[in-house]
Formats: sequence, structure tokens, C-alpha cells
Amino acid sequence: MSDSFEWSDIWYSEYCLPGVKLSFKVDVLYSEQTPFQKIVFMKNEVFGTVLTLDGYVQVTERDEFMYHEMIAHVPMAVNPGIKRVLIIGGGDGGTARETARYKAVEKIDMVEIDEAVVRACEKYMPQTAAVLSSEPRLNLKFEDGLAFVKSAKDNSYDLIIVDSTDPCGPGGSLFTTDFYRDCYRVLSDDGILVNQQENAFYDVEREEMVKAHRKIKEIFPIAKIYGFNIASYESGYWYFGFASKKYDPIEDHRASEWEKLGLKTEYYNSDIHKASFALPNYVKEILQSD
Repeated sequence: MSDSFEWSDIWYSEYCLPGVKLSFKVDVLYSEQTPFQKIVFMKNEVFGTVLTLDGYVQVTERDEFMYHEMIAHVPMAVNPGIKRVLIIGGGDGGTARETARYKAVEKIDMVEIDEAVVRACEKYMPQTAAVLSSEPRLNLKFEDGLAFVKSAKDNSYDLIIVDSTDPCGPGGSLFTTDFYRDCYRVLSDDGILVNQQENAFYDVEREEMVKAHRKIKEIFPIAKIYGFNIASYESGYWYFGFASKKYDPIEDHRASEWEKLGLKTEYYNSDIHKASFALPNYVKEILQSD
């Protein structure tokens, strides 16, 4: 087991930093050590099925919609005509599920390094993973995302979504300058990159967010941060990065066009889209001090 949590009877505890931990009363459903990480599925009476990787909560049945809607619908509402999508990571399937709701999308390539995550999610979290075996536009590839992007052809995708774990685990290579440069090359002239960028409250995660944002804004002409609430994550609030060669997420937000699609969502809407880019002063200061 990872040093980031402890088991005591039927309580799971994730340590955020010394003196702070997030705990769930659970029944353990499944546990597996893969060559890449420790997979544990648990059941909690409030959050339902919970997936942790190396001791950190990744997905819960109760609030997964918050994360997956915000990572997928924000870029799609800026350019609803996106046709070619690449998802790096996202083994639970939630990001693919939301992306596949757009009829204009012709191809979704999903690259996940750990097949065991996908197979376990298909069994224990079909709410998110069912799409992985039912969507004909989805091409599932079990390989390293960094290597996949490096070998991809120029202008191959209109949208790249990096739904990765934290920089300290298997997802660490997806927070490098070389990776972001390859993403830029692989994207079309109006391409968009969205990536998981930690939280801004705890020191370690804040430092990682600032470093990732610094690297991206050196490569992309448009680079912004947006946030959203998620109850099961350690700070209760999380951030994604939005980067593009052409589109500004606010000025080019095509709200009316997105609304005409009639997609039913639980968290995302056009007002949330705009509001998510309004950052607290302390986050602005953190990013400006970079």
C-alpha cells in the first residue's frame, strides 16, 4: 500500500498533508497491484463506488460528473465542430463518455497506459466505463501517452484531453515541456488542449499547477486556468488548463450553439463555463508570480 493512506478497520484515509486527511468509511471491493500503480475499489454509503490509484481518490460514483463534464464540455462549447479527439489517460471512461455525446465527433483515440484500470472500471464502475466497449468511434490503445503523442503525425487532432493522474505517479511524463510541445505539433491550426492541473490550495499541488501553466503558456498563444467544485477531492476544488492555438475560451465561447445541441448535463452549463475562468485573487497572484 502507498504511504499516502492508511487502513483502520473499515476507514480509508487519504493524507493531504501533515495534519489533514480525507476519510471514507468503506467496504473494499477489489485490490490489485499492477506494474504501474495500486488499484483499489471501495464502496461508501455516500459516494458509492470509489476508485483510488496509489492511495489517491480518482473517481467516485457520486461526483464523477463534475470532473468529466468540465473536462469535456468546456472545449466542446468553444468549438462544437471538433471532429478528432485524443484522450490521454482517462481509464475510468468518463471523459470518453462525455466526448462521445457529440455527434460531430468522428474519432476518439484513447491512450491509457494501464489496461488493468480499464478492465477493473468496466467491472466495478460501468457508470463511466460502459462507453469503452460500446462506442464505435472509440479506439482504445494501451500504451504510453508520451510516446504516442511523440510519434503522432502533425495536425492529427482537433482536441487533446489529458485526463491524467498526479505528476508524482505514472502521469508524471504528461506534465513536461516536451510533451506539451508535441501536443502543440499534433493539434490542428485551431486545436485545443485541456489538461488536469491539480489544486491551488495545498503547497505541493499548487507548485505543480504553476509549473504546468508556465510550461504551457510558453508554447501556446492562449493558455488559461479554470476551476470547478468536486466534493471527493482533497481541497474540494480542482483546476484544468485550457490552451489553444486560436480560440479564447471566453471570447470564443459559442454558448447558443452549444445549447442548441440539447445535451443534458448535471454540472456544466453556459454560465458555469464563463464563471469557471473567474479565478480567486490568491490563485491569480500565484499564477502572476510565476
